[in-house]
Amino acid sequence: MASVTIQGVKKNFGDVPILHGVDIDIKDGSFTVLVGPSGCGKSTLLRMIAGLEQINGGEIRIGEKRVNELPPKERDIAMVFQNYALYPHMTVRDNMAFSLALAKADKSIIESKVKRAAEILALIPLLDRYPRQLSGGQRQRVAMGRAIVRDPQVFLFDEPLSNLDAKLRVAMRSEIKELHQRLKTTSIYVTHDQIEAMTMGDKIVVMRDGRIEQTGSPLELYDRPANQFVAGFIGSPSMNFLPGTLHRKAGAAHVELQDGTRLDAPLQAGGADGQPVVYGTRPEHLLLSDTGGIPSKVVVMEPTGMDTFVSCRHEGVELSAVFRERHDFAPGTMIHLQPDLQRAHLFDASTGERLVA
Repeated sequence: MASVTIQGVKKNFGDVPILHGVDIDIKDGSFTVLVGPSGCGKSTLLRMIAGLEQINGGEIRIGEKRVNELPPKERDIAMVFQNYALYPHMTVRDNMAFSLALAKADKSIIESKVKRAAEILALIPLLDRYPRQLSGGQRQRVAMGRAIVRDPQVFLFDEPLSNLDAKLRVAMRSEIKELHQRLKTTSIYVTHDQIEAMTMGDKIVVMRDGRIEQTGSPLELYDRPANQFVAGFIGSPSMNFLPGTLHRKAGAAHVELQDGTRLDAPLQAGGADGQPVVYGTRPEHLLLSDTGGIPSKVVVMEPTGMDTFVSCRHEGVELSAVFRERHDFAPGTMIHLQPDLQRAHLFDASTGERLVA
């Protein structure tokens, strides 16, 4: 196992910059998730760590070793791909043993490592099958087993669950997390699915347009987003945003929305009097109120059994609310939504940065 240090890493494709000087410190034994929208550079960064893409600037270290110029086979990493990348003419056993056989490892060592990985991943009954005889989830477990037998310092996962159906994705998330808890190998996981990021990572790195927007634990990003982008990207349903103007007078502060609705400013929020702001509140942090709050027209009700999702509209702005209690609002009903002032946020309307006192 080893730490991974990424310092000032840059990547260009021709004249087009893809990564603009990325800095990340990944601790030994941690599970770090790189998350962001498609095209943000997360998979490119992972491939640079693996040695599959050239680095145009900066430095990558695995442990104490600078690996910028090292080929992939000398970096002591193992990568699990989105499309499994299994050899169709080889059995599960041979696929898992391939890298060790290529390195001319002793047969007894190969057999021992393959058996251990197969036991961890419940693949013993499948060792003599071919990839075409396996389900998508089984193929992904074989790909993970092939990585495990190498006993690498670092596991790299490149959107490994994106080809699986929704139910299987949830099951495989748990399997990968359990695998990491058992092996304690440093892992870097790339996904565009923020639910995967929230449920799997010790540390999340949110990326956009080749830059890092915020790094932190899942709950840190959820509760204290650095800016409006992170606030909107992390969380499902995503945070509600209402544009307005901040007013401060005699120690009190409120936000006036574009239609004149007044909301008390969130506790601990910064910002100057007269500043254009965006009021942010998560759907589960909206409370029903008899008066005051945000007057909203119900558009769609979505009861899930455990929760009730309500899609609303306030003066053309779409809002989502989540209630643990069961409600039955008819479409067109006017309700008042009161933000929880301890959990709401203010963002600068021009920069998107969260305003903190």
